[in-house]
Amino acid sequence: MTSAQSAVTPMMAQYLEIKAGYPGALLFYRMGDFYELFFDDAVAAAEALDIALTKRGKHLGDDIPMCGVPVHSAEGYLLTLIRKGFRVAVCEQMESPEEARKRGAKSVVRREVVRLVTPGTLTEESLLEARRHNYLAAFARVRGEGALAWVDISTGSFHVMPLADIRLGPELARLAPSEVILAEGESADLSGIVTESGASSSELGRAAFDSAGGEKRLCDLFKVGTLDAFGTFTRPELGAMGAIVEYLEITQKGNLPLLQAPQREAQTRVMQIDAATRRNLEITHSMSGGKAGSLLGAVDRTVTACGGRLLERRLSSPSRVREIVQERLDSVAFAVEQARLSEALRSALRKVPDLDRALSRLGLDRGGPRDLAAIRNGLAQAEEIAGILRDQDLPSLLAAAAGDLSGHDALLDLLDRALVAEPPLLARDGGFIAPEYDTELDEARKLRDEGRGVIAAMQSEYQELTGIQSLKVKHNNVLGYFVEVTATHADKMLSAPLNETFKHRQTTANQVRFTTVPLSEMETRILNAGGRALEIEKRLYDSLKAAILDESAGVSQVARAMGELDLATALADLARGEDWCRPKVDDSRALEIEAGRHPVVEQALRRDGAPFIANDCHLGGESDIWLLTGPNMAGKSTFLRQNALIALLAQAGSFVPARKAHIGMVSQLFSRVGASDDLARGRSTFMVEMVETAAILNQADEHALVILDEIGRGTATYDGLSIAWATLEHLHGVNGSRALFATHYHELTNLSDKLERVENATVSVKEHDGEVIFLHEVRRGAADRSYGVQVAKLAGLPDAVVERARVVLDALEKGEREGGTAQKALIDDLPLFSATPAPPAPSPAVRTSGVEQRLADILPDELTPREALDLIYELKTLTQG
Repeated sequence: MTSAQSAVTPMMAQYLEIKAGYPGALLFYRMGDFYELFFDDAVAAAEALDIALTKRGKHLGDDIPMCGVPVHSAEGYLLTLIRKGFRVAVCEQMESPEEARKRGAKSVVRREVVRLVTPGTLTEESLLEARRHNYLAAFARVRGEGALAWVDISTGSFHVMPLADIRLGPELARLAPSEVILAEGESADLSGIVTESGASSSELGRAAFDSAGGEKRLCDLFKVGTLDAFGTFTRPELGAMGAIVEYLEITQKGNLPLLQAPQREAQTRVMQIDAATRRNLEITHSMSGGKAGSLLGAVDRTVTACGGRLLERRLSSPSRVREIVQERLDSVAFAVEQARLSEALRSALRKVPDLDRALSRLGLDRGGPRDLAAIRNGLAQAEEIAGILRDQDLPSLLAAAAGDLSGHDALLDLLDRALVAEPPLLARDGGFIAPEYDTELDEARKLRDEGRGVIAAMQSEYQELTGIQSLKVKHNNVLGYFVEVTATHADKMLSAPLNETFKHRQTTANQVRFTTVPLSEMETRILNAGGRALEIEKRLYDSLKAAILDESAGVSQVARAMGELDLATALADLARGEDWCRPKVDDSRALEIEAGRHPVVEQALRRDGAPFIANDCHLGGESDIWLLTGPNMAGKSTFLRQNALIALLAQAGSFVPARKAHIGMVSQLFSRVGASDDLARGRSTFMVEMVETAAILNQADEHALVILDEIGRGTATYDGLSIAWATLEHLHGVNGSRALFATHYHELTNLSDKLERVENATVSVKEHDGEVIFLHEVRRGAADRSYGVQVAKLAGLPDAVVERARVVLDALEKGEREGGTAQKALIDDLPLFSATPAPPAPSPAVRTSGVEQRLADILPDELTPREALDLIYELKTLTQG
């Protein structure tokens, strides 16, 4: 013990010793029914949790700051701390105070850190989103090669893939992990990428990423002599997976979760989508950060947690393998055609609990009786669903899922016999084992319950003996069983002959408490029986948990199968309800969409009672690029996004919002739509636009789909026009990609005559009495102007500003036609930046006609047909007069 520690109590010395092992985490130090924090931890936690900061004792002459949270509600506080960037070391009491006192009167209860809580290692139901994965990832480098591994310990999924540094950002955007592990010394150049993905970063020593050590840790974890059965892995892949296992051993204190065999993924098998495109298209999160307003929010009709997570994975990683896409589309088509069967499945699936996460909690010894019941209920529902699907001619994917639902009769029968219908949350509460399952438990319960009946009989006996009908036999954790009477009867109980039977124990403000020898003896019998019953239930809980974990692989298969069934029937329900069609997906370059719609915008308009105008898109034949012109607010951005989302949905295995769709497999999806800056990194809106455009032009291949909106708008007109012009030529001649290119630079429309695969298209508008009406219809051809002044008027700019803009616009356009002379004269002659424009001329007085005066007095709903006819004749007379 240090000299600093010697000045404090033994308990505080123990705290400081444990805290020294976790300098980067807050220490939740168990003190009875509270977790307490001291010193700097207490100051930080009190501020983060908005709880009171107090003090306890002194250290080196100074007060020790202290705060605490109740153990029973600690999960909510943990979630708040994790979301605010903290890590928490949970330190539990490993023995009772009574056991500690056996070592000496001043012995401190032994405590140990049992878990380090970090963003990527959460398993509690209340700390996780049920329909989203919570990934922990690790990135490893070996001799210039890289690999990314990721795991969700709450479901057991485990994946790895080779990965170059340049692809780390896009893959983290796809996976959206909560935490990424990096090797010491590498976080300097990679932590920025991790932070941009929204994850927190953690460091491990470089030895944790050693491939040989990683292979040994993986073999130990899966209890195999070699990893050959799982596939062939590169050294970086072994290093990344090994680092994850090492990190889990550290944070879980050796109590490793149930992980599935690692699956190796390949980038070439899924559509590549970078982080900027994911943000622009709002695939799983809207711009505001939530699910509402995203593609996922619009299409999610799953009814199970595992189905919801599977949908998010499919939308985040659309397949590029035609056979896989066709299998998924076949499943949805079957569910669409078999509407009655599909609804029966969805009704049964609604009762399915989250098997994966219940299994994970049991594996980490953080579960309880309700997790046992969740496995039982899930297996029972699986049997019911298997019955619904029996004798059905199922497509291959659903047939495989149906086959995985059965074969767990023995485990289901065991859990059915062992558990009550509605178990308590905690095993220590008891009462979750069903009667007649265990003879020894039944005997202990009988003694316990009969003892309670005897207590009731003793109360009646004592009431008769004393003549005090208000006498009660009660129990608390301090006194055990006792006889209680009100203070008005105290003298009688303390006087002979009753004082020979009733021995005084305690006096409170209004009651006096006594005990008797028979009552104390009965208390001993009851407590022994109750404690024995709880011990037996705990033993039975452990045996049931072990039986489940022995079949964990099969239970995980059941969960995956029900997720597949849920997703197919959910997408079918969406297709029927929204009138979506099955897309044709092949390896061509086609992007032929008839009457396509934007799934999110269409739903938003429907809520407002407005229709969505469907539009066609035809790429991949004679034209690979559509150059789209038209005014702002006309729907160009919506058109761009909807076609990208239709391609994404098709390759995810979903029907699409269109009358007909033919999608040639898209290898990469790029989107540069919308304006934003990145002030934290010193980037203007134009700089962000150029960085994203550069990424597209440097990476897009001939099978990519690129959507670009207003390239070059953030700089001077001719600079912007030049950049847009060169970008379009590069996409056409170098990348060879399919593209939708929206612009306000009408000069670019002339390129359709020079670039053979470029075609002009425009969003139609109608002008009436100086007002612009957006038709939202896309047709072949070019727009004649941008209608910017009309849009400004619609936005509410003052009339004086709008009129002034019209004058300047007319003059500038005239100057352009005359070679710039009039334009120069305009700039010289007019105060273009005058702060106070001349007030508009007063409007002439408006004369009201006789017809208008007469109509103002009419209430149409009150007119009879004859009166209406007479009125028409009267109005005709007024107009002729």
